[in-house]
Amino acid sequence: MALFAVDYTYAPDAAAVRDQYRPEHRAWLGAQHEAGTLQFVGPYPDGTGALLMITADDLDGADALLANDPFAREKAIAAVTIKEWVQVFGPF
Repeated sequence: MALFAVDYTYAPDAAAVRDQYRPEHRAWLGAQHEAGTLQFVGPYPDGTGALLMITADDLDGADALLANDPFAREKAIAAVTIKEWVQVFGPF
């Protein structure tokens, strides 16, 4: 398994959609954390997006996992950047 840093950029015009689907999105995140595929997640304080750290076999697996996020399904995210990340120090 590899670690992937995921940057969500929120669509400014989709704030109401995010508000509507946030409970489902958070439940999905919680399930991913319990399953061990989500290491950590949190929004940027300025409201422009969020950072997620996930584990997957490869980039395609990371992309497939994120496609199941309710925010992705409802097109509440303007852009997603996924980069494999190599830990040098830290808890993972």
